Amino acid sequence: MRYAMLALALSICGCGVTLAETLNEQVERLFDEAKYAEAEPLAKQSLEESIKKNGPDHPQTATSLNNLGELYRTVGMYDLAEPLHKRALAIREKALGSDHPHTATSVNNLGALYENMGEYDLAEPLCKRALGINEKAFGRDHPRTATDLNNLAVLYKIQGKYDLAEPLFKRSLGINEKALGRDHPGTATDLNNLAELYRVQGKYDLAEPLYKRALAICEKALGPDHPDTAISLNNLGLLYANQGKYSLAEPLYERAIAIFEKSLGVDHPTTIRLRDNLADLQNGGKAKATVQ
Repeated sequence: MRYAMLALALSICGCGVTLAETLNEQVERLFDEAKYAEAEPLAKQSLEESIKKNGPDHPQTATSLNNLGELYRTVGMYDLAEPLHKRALAIREKALGSDHPHTATSVNNLGALYENMGEYDLAEPLCKRALGINEKAFGRDHPRTATDLNNLAVLYKIQGKYDLAEPLFKRSLGINEKALGRDHPGTATDLNNLAELYRVQGKYDLAEPLYKRALAICEKALGPDHPDTAISLNNLGLLYANQGKYSLAEPLYERAIAIFEKSLGVDHPTTIRLRDNLADLQNGGKAKATVQ
């Protein structure tokens, strides 16, 4: 489970709130509610408004580009997301500097896109760069730093570099428990990811209480039908499937699939992976596909 990073560059011009900024705030809210189809036309309108008012190379335009790019990345439209994230990064590097936190946001999001595409050699230096910028800008114990630690750890975990991933996950969890609270969705993300690291290593007794705690936080803070809740449902189900507890796994998979089909659509890669998990289970096999 990665952290998405949306409208983080509002009102940097120091003037009154513009239509583009108002639209970006609406996009961020809809994104958080997993209403991606509703968010897309607003994100496009925000981009058009910002170009018209500020020009194509303004930081506010970069914010709109970033947000539309993150929407496309989240729903699996990677070919549309990549040029938007690259353009946003180029604008921010030129207008704000290579070490600005908003530049780090674009660096992080382009890295996330390459990770989703399986381009790990391209993703890793971007993740490390974002971490370096935010550690310098915000400090080692800030939630923004925790976000970058988590994202780099996810990348290491996907590549099987578990010894590199574990201390980063633990450090991110410690930061967010202290800074955000034990019941915050950001803390749930860290719990889920540490649990997943333990699951893939067969450390099921360590993974289960972390998965359960993450699920409880998501259900309470985000609601029973949020995609992050579905991720926790799927991953707890996968843990049970790995242990042969198929009667416990199946209803969790079914609930997760229903959530994703509604929020992301039946043809989204994540929805397909979850249906494959259920099919494997029903065919007597052990599902292998987690969701992060």
